[in-house]
Amino acid sequence: MNVKTGIRIFFIFAAGYFLSYVFRGLNIGFAPFLSHELGLSAGDLGLLTSAYFASFALAQLPAGLALDTYGARKTEAALLLLAALGTVIYGMSTSMAGLLAGRFLIGIGVCVCLGAAFMAMAQNFPMSRLPMLNGLMVAIGGMGGVVVGTPLAGLLAHYSWQAISIGMAVFTLLIAALIWFGVVEPKRQAKTSLTLRQQIKGTRRILSHRVFWQLASLPSVAGGAFYAAQSLWVRPYMIEAQGMPAAQADGLVSLLGLTMVAGTVIMGLLARKIERMGLNLFWFAGLGMLVFLLTQLFAVMQWPVPAVVLWGVYGFFASSGILAYSLMAEVFPHHVVGRVTTAFNMVFFVCIFTMQIGVGYILDIWPQENGVYPAQAHIVAWVIMLGLQGLAALWYFWPSSRKVDAADFA
Repeated sequence: MNVKTGIRIFFIFAAGYFLSYVFRGLNIGFAPFLSHELGLSAGDLGLLTSAYFASFALAQLPAGLALDTYGARKTEAALLLLAALGTVIYGMSTSMAGLLAGRFLIGIGVCVCLGAAFMAMAQNFPMSRLPMLNGLMVAIGGMGGVVVGTPLAGLLAHYSWQAISIGMAVFTLLIAALIWFGVVEPKRQAKTSLTLRQQIKGTRRILSHRVFWQLASLPSVAGGAFYAAQSLWVRPYMIEAQGMPAAQADGLVSLLGLTMVAGTVIMGLLARKIERMGLNLFWFAGLGMLVFLLTQLFAVMQWPVPAVVLWGVYGFFASSGILAYSLMAEVFPHHVVGRVTTAFNMVFFVCIFTMQIGVGYILDIWPQENGVYPAQAHIVAWVIMLGLQGLAALWYFWPSSRKVDAADFA
């Protein structure tokens, strides 16, 4: 594969992941309008937003089989058509049921955007470059987290949330066409000779493997807390628990998105250099996630740290968990990378779904005061999320072998 082809493949799949990231966080801007126009509560918003993550998680195992059978190009392009349909339904709905149906289809439609991208990178580039390339991939996708801050707020000042949803459907169709016509799969990515039963057996083996769960524990729980917050709850936390003006909160949502992007690039670039100094990928990623936990402790304790610094560091070190994808690609056999990635995605997004909907229901325990929830409600929710991350950290760092026998997946 020549350099030009590799760059084209990289940026096409990066565009797909960017799209999925924008879908993930749209409700952070739509929420005030949905609450006002449709009378949705915090619990309703949590359920609606997390429907994306629920369907995303449920689709991961069959999507992994599709990736290993049909390849990244065909699988992602086909599923994006469902995402386009889902966002049309979402934009045209006036009921909770319609919104849920649209959001559910969107989640299925973009469920392989990251897995397909990582699979394409693993098949087209040397393993030594995966931490850097995966970091860059997530960085470009992470710009979607920047878009749903101040830029989305600006769009909503001129266009309705319904019009923006329909515009997203058009953009989705364009990305699907770009993937279908612009990506050439490598010859070695021919259709697998394994039967469906053998592939399902391999997937079950992944999900029953101790090493998989140890490596997935902290990245999925910490990542679940971050994305549950970034895609919905961090803005209300800033406004209602920390007393910020809405404009400042919008700016900080964009900032933490930018620093997350910077973190994925810098962490990916540093990973191999740090490994040559004696700190392997497992420990490098783990220590970064511990710093992420510490920033959340600072936030809930209301320690006197400048907001720009606190939320910038929060976003930067949230990217540490992304290194788990590269770590799993090293540990598990190459022919199950698609299924390992999607199995990890399933666990990851179940955590996002659980935390996002859980925060909404925790907030609803407290009565609203002048249309907002008391600071105590937000702080309790964040403390619970932080405690779950602490338990996951114990599991991640628990001393044990992290070797996988390739013969287990023959």
